[in-house]
This record gives sequence, C-alpha cells and structure tokens, in this order.
Amino acid sequence: MMRYKRYFLLFLISLAFACQPKEGGERIIPLDDFFKSQDRMTYRVSPDGQNLSYLKLEGQSLNLYIEDIASGKAKKITHLEDKNIVFYFWLSNHELIYYKEVDVAKRRSDIFIINKEGANERQLSSNEKSRMRVIEDQLIDDKYLLISSNKRDSTVFDVYRLNVRNGSMQMVAKNPGNITDWRTDSEGKLRLAVSTDGANTTMLYRAQEGQPFKPIMTNNFTTTFRPIAFKHDRPNIIYAISSVGRDKSALVEVDCNSGKELKVLFGNDSLNITDAQYSRKKQQMSFVIYETWKKEKHYMDTSIKALYKDLDALLPKTETRILDRDQAENVFVLRTFTDRNPGSYYLYFADKRKLKKLSDFNPAIKQEEMSEMKPVSFQSRDSLTINGYLTLPLHLKPEQLPVVVLPHDGPVDRNLWGYNAEVQFLVNRGYAVFQINYRGSSGYGKAFMTAGFKQWGGKIQDDINDGVRWLIEKKIADPKRIGIYGAGFGGNIALNSAYQNPGMYACAASNSGVINLFAYLKSIPPFLSNSLQMYYEIVGDPLTDVDQMRKASPLFQTDKINIPVFISQNVKDPNANAAETLQFVKNLKKRNVNVTYLENEGIGFPTKNLESRHQFYTALEQFLESNLKNR
Repeated sequence: MMRYKRYFLLFLISLAFACQPKEGGERIIPLDDFFKSQDRMTYRVSPDGQNLSYLKLEGQSLNLYIEDIASGKAKKITHLEDKNIVFYFWLSNHELIYYKEVDVAKRRSDIFIINKEGANERQLSSNEKSRMRVIEDQLIDDKYLLISSNKRDSTVFDVYRLNVRNGSMQMVAKNPGNITDWRTDSEGKLRLAVSTDGANTTMLYRAQEGQPFKPIMTNNFTTTFRPIAFKHDRPNIIYAISSVGRDKSALVEVDCNSGKELKVLFGNDSLNITDAQYSRKKQQMSFVIYETWKKEKHYMDTSIKALYKDLDALLPKTETRILDRDQAENVFVLRTFTDRNPGSYYLYFADKRKLKKLSDFNPAIKQEEMSEMKPVSFQSRDSLTINGYLTLPLHLKPEQLPVVVLPHDGPVDRNLWGYNAEVQFLVNRGYAVFQINYRGSSGYGKAFMTAGFKQWGGKIQDDINDGVRWLIEKKIADPKRIGIYGAGFGGNIALNSAYQNPGMYACAASNSGVINLFAYLKSIPPFLSNSLQMYYEIVGDPLTDVDQMRKASPLFQTDKINIPVFISQNVKDPNANAAETLQFVKNLKKRNVNVTYLENEGIGFPTKNLESRHQFYTALEQFLESNLKNR
C-alpha cells in the first residue's frame, strides 16, 4: 500500500507543475502525458478485408478484439487477466494465431489458435523452455504452418511443419548447427538458408524442397545481403538488398544458380537502401526505402506511387506507413506521424479513396507544443562527417542553453527522424537535445559502420565529444550545463563520458547501461552462439582486447568518476547483472560521488509498468534539474 501512496504523491507533485509556464512562455507538460500507454494497438486486417483486429489495453492486460468493418461492431475474443498477447496474425479469413506471454524475463510464450468469434480456442504449443517463430504466415493445404524452433537443441533452430488443426509438428529441415535464418518462396516452400561461422555468412539455395541446400555466396558479416522475394516468372532469381562489392546497399537481382548479381534495380554511391516492399498480388517490387536524414521512398510501381500520392493529399505534411493490407490490396492499415506528432492509425479504402480514423497514438500530445527535430552534421577530429539531430526548446533563443546529449543504444543502431517521447519531454523541460549518429551507426554504409568497431570508449567517444564542441562553438550550448544520458550502449557512452572527459559534462545518466563489456558478451544467449565472433569484432575480443574493453567498462573505472551520476537498472532484465550494478554504485558512494540509484521493472512501451515509468522520469527530471539548471 505504501508503494501506491508514494506513486500518488509523485503524481500530485508533477500535476502541481503541469500548468506552470516556463521562462519561454509554454507550459510544462505533465511527464505522464508524454509516456502514456496506447489504449489500442497492433491493428491488422483479415485477408478478405471484412474484419479489423486489434489489441486493447485493459488494466495490465492486452486482449484481442475483432471488429466488423462494415458495421463497426466489435467483439472481445480473448479474456486474459494476468498475461499479454505479445504477437498475433490472421491465419485465414476466420482464424487467428496469437502468442501469449509466459515468461517476460526469458521472452517465452505459448501459441494459441482461435476463430474470429472467440470460439474453438486451442493451444498449439506449450512452453518447453524453447522458442518458436513463424517463418511463413501462409497456411499450406489449409492446415500447415512453417515454423522454426530450438526445441531439439537450444543453440539452433530447426524447421518444422506445424499442423494447426492438431498441434503436431514434423521436422522438415534439420539445422546442422550453423544455420541462423531460413527463407521461403512465394508459395511458402523452404528455398533459402543462411549459415555463419561467426564472422562470415553463407547463402544457401535449393531449387526445390527435398533437394540439399548448396552454398551460392559467402560474405563477411559487415556486408549486407538480405533476400526480399523470389521473382515470379524466374524462380531462380531473387530480389535482394545487397552491399556486396559496394559501400552502400542497393536493390539488386541475383541468380541463385550461380550466386552472381545480374543487375542493380535501384542504388547509387550516396544512398543506402535499408528496406523494400514486394507485392504478392502484383508479383513485383513496389518500392525501396533509403535513409538520408529521414526515410524516403523510390517507387517501382506506378500504381503504388499513385496510392501514396493520394495518401499525401488526404494526410498532408505527415509521414505515412502501411502496416497491413488485405489480400486484394484494397484495405490498408496506416500509421501516421511527424517529428512533432506521435500520429494516428487509419483504415484506407483504395477503391473509394477514403480514410477511416481508428485511434490516436497518444491524444494527450498537442503538436503545437512540440519542437522540430532538425538534422545537423559536423566534422570529427579525423575528418569524418557525423550526422545527427538537434531539437531545441520552443520560444527560447538557441543560445547558451542547457543541453542533454542523447547517444543511441547499440551496437550497430542509429537515431531516426520521427516523434520521440523522451526527446520532447526533455525539450519541454528547457533542454536542447542532441542526438549523434556516431561512427558504428547503421544506415550510412559499410565503411562508416565498421569504423566504429571496437571503438567503445575510443573514437565513438571522440565523435560524441566533437559534436559537443561543435555545439559550444555555435554558442547553442552553455559549456557549464551539458549532461549526457543514454540506455544500453548509450548508457555505456554516457558513463564513459563521466571519467574520460573531465570538465566537459556536468552530469551523466544511464538507464540499464552496459557497465561491463565482458559481462555483456557472456549474456549473449545460446541460440546466438554462432554469431559470437561477430560480437567480438564489434565490441571486442575478451582474450585479445582486454585492456581496451576494461577502459570502456565503467565498472572498472569508478576511481576516475567525479561528477554526479544517475543509474537506473531494470532488475528483471535477463541480460543485465544486477549485482555488478549494485557493486558499481557502492564503489562510487565509497568515494562520495553524488549517485542517484533507481531500480525498476522496465519502463518500455506500450503497456505495463506505468508506475516504474513515472518514477524513472520523475527521478531523471529531478537529477537533470539539480545538475544542469541549478548551477
């Protein structure tokens, strides 16, 4: 009971400040408004386009609802009270499969099938300390699904044919021990596999099921080769996103008989292709997605280009993503957003060119109170172009502002343009927020990504500091009021900044940050053991890179930290060593370092742990206020 009283008191404190204007004139928005859970999410449309499904938040549980699109009448078909549905999809026009959460810490779930009326529910698999995922969501012969599972051996995934009528499983491809991925053709037949020796990946192909897989190409893991679809009229040809022989990825055609690239469909030396869309109905590529400072499309189908042009007219000045569609590609589920608006969900009827709004992602957010996320770039000390984003408070001059540097998680990740609740929360509190895509970030080509390998605490740290110096030179940042905050590897960067750069940062904050690179590598689960060499290349080899890894592990550097630090730890995170974090905090306190320590049960979206989320951001806000504002 005392815990809930404490939570209510924190709520009243935040509410008391909610309507107080800041120096610049805009109001301080209650922090809970930024981090609200969605009431409805994961919209999908049935293959025949007649029904809409979605997950609805009820207390602490997510349940599945089915809505008749024509009448608008909805029906609840699952009745979970203590668990969530973590994933689901339409199996046919009348049936759905869903994964029910069993063990959050170990990310396990059981699989059920249910009809759209909520009847004839049955369990297809039970948790046997193994994982299972659907490879191909097409139903074969009205009863089979192709799935992968590590039930035979926890370290590898074999392929099974799952009978959804009786739950029986028959192995169709045994993993020899090095296969990390399986791919099917448009008919749901297993045709491709990917193997690895830890550092190199090999693509294997077979013309027909029943034949042995044969290797067609081998690449270093730094090279992208991702099959998108088989060409309909020539089943030995695949469309793939490839950086083989080039720095930036392109969309190409490859002959699987020879492994040779036949032609480039779209790509050049300056654009990096990150995704592509194939239409099963039209049996052709629809568009590719490339990333500059935001995601953009290059259309390969004039009808799809016309569709998006129509959406741009109906939803002006907003980004639109298609989340799902019916088999006829007439009814679409859309998600919209901007950098200042978390967006909404819509149904779009292509034949009528009409929209039906389904829900808002977060109706508490008002676009006019949010700030623009502006792309910036600067030169590193070794003349590398580093890109990022700068978000400035409304109604304040961009001069001598307190700054929160926000390095992204990793390894091999990046910041992207779009609505970010954390960024807008911090900006509303009067901070300029600086997000840097340091070397090692994805989306800028192989050379830029590999430049960050084994550079934790090294050149990655230099990129962050060079960006801060650039911000100071532009007179945007007050050099005495700069803090740094991150999660995961972003937390590692933040805590490294606390001792590697004396005088640059006034404080550092970490949310479940990686404080020990050796422990991080040990936490890699058994089914990823084949990729361990890849992690050694990116993070460091615990046998040959000991000194560098210790230098970049804050756990071993407590004697050098002299600025206030904020450390939050998810005590239920299976990949974290809570005992090490506690020892880290104790060692800092022994030296009288100003430490704010907070334990939580996870603050992630979209549903649970509202109390943890509130406590975390309240504590973070107070920490930044005392160390960046009150100086």
